[in-house]
Parts: sequence; structure tokens; C-alpha cells
Amino acid sequence: MFTQTDYDKLKQIMEESPDKKALLTKLLETHRLELSSLSHEIRNPLTLVYSTLQLIESSHPEVLGFKHWDTMRRDIEYMNHLLEELSSYNKSGQLSLETICTESFLKSLVLSFAASLTDTDIEFTSRLDPKLPNICADSIKLKQVILNLLKNAQDAALVPYSSYKPCISFHACVEKNQLYIIVKDNGCGICSEHIDTIFEPFITYKKNGTGLGLPIARRIACAHGGSLTVSSEPGSFTEFILTLPI
Repeated sequence: MFTQTDYDKLKQIMEESPDKKALLTKLLETHRLELSSLSHEIRNPLTLVYSTLQLIESSHPEVLGFKHWDTMRRDIEYMNHLLEELSSYNKSGQLSLETICTESFLKSLVLSFAASLTDTDIEFTSRLDPKLPNICADSIKLKQVILNLLKNAQDAALVPYSSYKPCISFHACVEKNQLYIIVKDNGCGICSEHIDTIFEPFITYKKNGTGLGLPIARRIACAHGGSLTVSSEPGSFTEFILTLPI
């Protein structure tokens, strides 16, 4: 599977001549279709297997007490989730653009996320600079990116590593014709040997993680002509910065 670095290099080559651009565009499209086809072919029989398990449980509730039954069920659920993430990764560069009122869009996300923290000890603060401009973006995919960053911050903040009160901050501002969205937490942080690989597909340091969340987020950011970067200090903080062109 191509990484974001691979895509960046291919983009540079494509800019060298029309012939190279046409050839590599065809290659990328073939790669995308093959990945989509593979995901589809695996998902269909897996869905049937999961449906059969549910029918067995309905007809014979006693199987719920069988050894390894619950493990098998969770494994199938994980595979389904992985295929959904793979499909999302494959489609992350395809955008349906519209004009978005940045202020109302971000306010809605922030309020929704704050409500999800009601039963936690996390202190959440948000700041939207005044007069944020409208942007041209895919609202569904952009929402996916931001919620992914906030959810990661929540997971990190809840890791018990110190006596500090877990905190997450969200800030949106404009600098040099770019919209900056900054998500920061005071959680466990990311060690230096891991931070260079967190955007690579299938590399994860979270239990039951697929390793596709952040690669999807970065690909969506790049498809918008923006970027997604991270800085972190283990045991202190992690900060993700999403930039989008205005």
C-alpha cells in the first residue's frame, strides 16, 4: 500500500510531464480499484459469517457461554471494522467540495465532543477566533478528521500516568491565508521512535487499533491542499495541527 510519502513523490514525478502524469494517474486509479475490489470481496463473506453467528446465538443462547465464542465474535467484529477503515482510507482522497461556514461547523463539532466528555474527568476548552472565514471543503471528511484527532486526544488524556487533571484544548485561527485547527492534550505523549511512523498505514500503538485513523486523516488533509502535523513530548503533551487553505 502506498504511504503519504509515496503519494507525494508520485505527485512530484507527475508534474514533470503530461505523459508521466497520465501514466501514473492510471496506475493510481488501478491501485485504488484493486484495493476497493479486495475489500469488497472479503467483506461480503465476512458479513455472512457474522450474520450466521447472530442467528446461532438467537437460536441457541447457550453458545454465549462456550469457551472462545466471545473471542471469535470480537475478532470478526474487528475484521469488519478494519475493512471499513480500509475502504475509508481508499476513498480519503476523493472529495465532495462545498462552501462551509467554518464558525458554525466547528461550533457544532466542539459542542458534540464536549457532550461526550460528560462522564469523564477531562477538562475541555475550546477557542474559535472571531470572524473565521468560510472554506471550500468536504464537510463529512473534514468532520471525520477533526473527530479522529479529538478522540485520540481523549484516549491519550485518559491514560493514567500522572496526578495532573486530564485536559484537552481546541483552537481554530487564521494565519497567512491558512485555517489552523489545533488539538492538544496533556496525556501520555508519543515517544520519539514512534512519532515518525504514526501516519503510516497499519502502524498502531493502541490496543485494538487498525493503524488507519491518522493515515486517513492526513490523506484527507492533503487532498484539501492542507497538511496534518504532530509534535509531542512523552509524559507532557501531544499537539496536532491541521491546516487548510482559505
